[in-house]
Amino acid sequence: MTTSSLTRRLVLTNEAARHPLRRALPPVKPLAPVREDDQDLKLFALSFAAFFVCFYSFIF
Repeated sequence: MTTSSLTRRLVLTNEAARHPLRRALPPVKPLAPVREDDQDLKLFALSFAAFFVCFYSFIF
C-alpha cells in the first residue's frame, strides 16, 4: 500500500446527508438545553393543590 491510498481527500460536504440538496447545506448545530429550575416548585404546587382538593371534597 502506498501512502497516497491511505490519505483521504478533504470533504467539504456533510457525509451524513444522502440527498444532494441536503449535502450542500451546513451541518445543524445542536441547541443548548433549556434549564427549568422551577420544575420542582411546579410539581409541589400541583401536588399540594390536588391534595387540598381531595381532602376538601372528603370533608364536605
